Amino acid sequence: MTSPVGLHRVVEPAGVLPQAAWRLDASAAIAPNEVRIRVQRLNLDAASFRQLSEKHGGDGDAVRAEVLEIISTRGKMQNPVTGSGGMLIGTVEEAGRRSPLGLKPGERVATLVSLTLTPLVVTDGLARWDGRSEQVPCDGWAILFARSIAAVLPDDEDPQLSLAVLDVCGAPALTARVVSRYVDERHRAGDPTPVRVAVIGGAGKSGSLSLAAARRAGAARTVGVVPVAAERDALTAAGLASVVAMADARDPVALSTAVTTALGSPADVTVVCVDVPGCEHGAVLATADGGTVIFFSMATSFSAAALGAEGLAADVTMLVGNGYVPGHAELALGLLRAEPGVRRLFAARIAAD
Repeated sequence: MTSPVGLHRVVEPAGVLPQAAWRLDASAAIAPNEVRIRVQRLNLDAASFRQLSEKHGGDGDAVRAEVLEIISTRGKMQNPVTGSGGMLIGTVEEAGRRSPLGLKPGERVATLVSLTLTPLVVTDGLARWDGRSEQVPCDGWAILFARSIAAVLPDDEDPQLSLAVLDVCGAPALTARVVSRYVDERHRAGDPTPVRVAVIGGAGKSGSLSLAAARRAGAARTVGVVPVAAERDALTAAGLASVVAMADARDPVALSTAVTTALGSPADVTVVCVDVPGCEHGAVLATADGGTVIFFSMATSFSAAALGAEGLAADVTMLVGNGYVPGHAELALGLLRAEPGVRRLFAARIAAD
């Protein structure tokens, strides 16, 4: 019997969901409720790619070899250190007659579920990838379950650009939801206090979209925090934040000082979009009592976040950005189209890769 969440694809250990499994069955034959995608490009999770690149000292051949080893061994792309994967784009090759996803053969799609739970086979040895960028051109196939999510790619956008945006589309959607709640609550209470938002890693993919989403949701003042001058200049030119601040997000006092100075007070909502570990305490310290911290980075240690908040006696709500919010793909692509600054940052990132 085929499971809508893919339990029938789990090889080991038995009884766990595909994301928690060590190995999946990635065979090409599909069940009636599955869809097979001819893969054209992977987008590795930023934290995963950074870990692999640093492990191998920037040696692209070694990174490529390890990614191939992970996929062939595990039947999916799941970095054993970070636990994260990424997503992919491709063309629908076959759709089972009972698949509820509504996908048709020939449609170009982006999967909106993680590679950590997606059965995957690569057939070209990643020969067109130099191992030095998050986006990985490839050939192979992947399997979607009945409970998977995919979006048909827009015809009017570069597929690479769409992939980069859809990879992080959960971030702006959840940011918009949380900021809107703060704005609405203060409006109902007659409280004129403006809602202030800090985005740590504001020049990155999820960070730039989150800044744009926060402003659209009614944030009166936003700060994008970046670590280096080049990112400061790029984010300033994009015009997505009220102010841009430089700080090392791994330094709690420096980060908190930068945010508080830029906003005039701690943030009501702090969004963590960096791909390095050790940023949990600074994010908590930069957030006002009664505020919310949203962690989107797969480099986050959630035990460090929880224990750090306890140790700081910080009355903050901490949310895990799980990558899915209803309507997230449409919202992110809408921001790409409506915000020239977002498009410039994404285009520059793709060109650099």
